[in-house]
Amino acid sequence: MQTLLSHHWHHLPTGEVLDLLETDAQQGLDIFEISHRQQRFGPNALTPRKRKSALLRFLEQFNNPLIYILLIASIVTAVVKGPVDAAIVVGAVLVNTVIGYLQESRAEEAIEALSQTMGAEATVLRSGETQRVDARDLVPGDMVLLQAGDKVPADLRLVRTRDLQVAEAALTGESVPVQKAADAPLPPDVVLAERRNMAYASTLVTYGQGSGVVVSTGDGTEIGRISELIASAQELQTPLTRNIAHFSHLLVYVILGLSALAFLIGVLRGQPALDMIITSIALAVATIPEGLPTAVTVTLAIGVSRMARRRAIIRRLPAVEALGSTTVICSDKTGTLTQNQMTVRQIVAGDLRYEVSGSGYDPAGEITHQGNTVALDARPALTECIRAGLLCNDSKLSREGELWQVQGDPTEGALVVSALNVFLEREETQQRLHSLPARALRVAASGHGDAPCLSSPP
Repeated sequence: MQTLLSHHWHHLPTGEVLDLLETDAQQGLDIFEISHRQQRFGPNALTPRKRKSALLRFLEQFNNPLIYILLIASIVTAVVKGPVDAAIVVGAVLVNTVIGYLQESRAEEAIEALSQTMGAEATVLRSGETQRVDARDLVPGDMVLLQAGDKVPADLRLVRTRDLQVAEAALTGESVPVQKAADAPLPPDVVLAERRNMAYASTLVTYGQGSGVVVSTGDGTEIGRISELIASAQELQTPLTRNIAHFSHLLVYVILGLSALAFLIGVLRGQPALDMIITSIALAVATIPEGLPTAVTVTLAIGVSRMARRRAIIRRLPAVEALGSTTVICSDKTGTLTQNQMTVRQIVAGDLRYEVSGSGYDPAGEITHQGNTVALDARPALTECIRAGLLCNDSKLSREGELWQVQGDPTEGALVVSALNVFLEREETQQRLHSLPARALRVAASGHGDAPCLSSPP
C-alpha cells in the first residue's frame, strides 16, 4: 500500500494485486478498513476546477479591443459633448457586457448541474456481502461487480470476466467495445488501449459480466489525469476573437489617421487649432461603431441558444463562431462519425423476409411484408423470433425527455426496440435459469458438425 500508485497493475498477476491491496476476492474489505482508506485516499471523485468569481467573470466581458475603444470614446465624449452622450456609449458597453455575462453564467450552471447528475452507484462486495454504494465511497481494494449497462466507477484490475466487453471511447477514442479477460499479466509497456485485464473509470460495460479490484480512485484514475491536463491547458483565441482584435487595431489606426488629417487640413485653412482639436475628437468618437460589440454578442447568444436546444452546452460565446468556421474534421479508422446506435432492418422467419421501419432507438416503427403491415397473430414464427431476441437480452430501453436511450450493447438494444415496435413487452415472469457466453457456444458448436455456429455481438 505504500507505493500504491506506482505499480503497473496490468503487468502483475491477480494474486499479487490482491496481496498488494490487502484485500480478498471472495470477501472484499470490511467496514473498518473501508473507513480507514476513505480517510487516507479521500472520495472517489475528480477535484472540481476552481471556478472564477462572478465579479471576475463579469469583468472579463470587458476584455475586448472594441470595448476598450468604446470606453476611451465615452471618456472623450464626456469631456467634449457632455455626460448625456457619454452615457449612451457606456450604455451600449453595459448591454454587451450583461448579455455575455448572463449567457456564460447560464452555461456554467448547466455544466455544474450536468456534473452533479453524473454521480453513479456501484455494486461492491464488502465483508462477503453484495451491496449497492455511492461510487464516491469506493476505495482502493474494493471488489466491484460489473454487468452490462454499468458505468465503471473507478480504475479496476479485473479478477473474473465472463464475455465482458467495455466501450472505452470516452478514454481511448476506440469506437468498438473491447473484449476483456482477467488472464495472464501483460507486458509493462503495453499501451492503455490494449490492457485487456483492466477496466477504467468513465467507460461503459456493454456486454457480459465481471468483477475487479479497485486500484485507483478520483484524480489517480486515467480519466482524472486527462481532467488535470484539460485544466492546465491554455485558452486559445478563436477565429472570431482574432478577427475582432485585428479589426480593432485597424480601426484605431484609421480613426487616428482621419482625425489627424482633419486637424491638419483645418489648421492649413486657417481654422483655430483649439477648434480643430475638438472637431478631430468629435470625428473620432462619431467614427467608432458603438453598436458593433452588442450586435456581435447578440448574434452569438442566438447561436448558443440554438445549440442549447440541440442539447449542446457552449461555455464561451466565441466558440459558436469557431464551430461554424470548421472546414475539416479528422476522424480515425472508419472515417465516419456515428451515434453508436443499431437498428433492425430485416427479419427472416419461417422462410419469409420482413421489413422493419423506424430509425434509432425510437420504438415507433412497424413490421411489413411486401408492403403490407403484418399481424403477429397470423405469424407465429415471426412472433417467436422477436420474443427470443427480447428475452435473451441484457439491454434496457429508457426514455429521457424526447430521447430514447439503451443501456447495454447496441446490438441487443436494437432487438429490444424491434420488439417494442410491435408492442411486445418483456415478460418479467420469464426467469433466466442460466446464461452461457458466446465464446463457450462457439467452442461447443465447433465440436458438432450440425451445431449452429454462434458469434458474439460486434
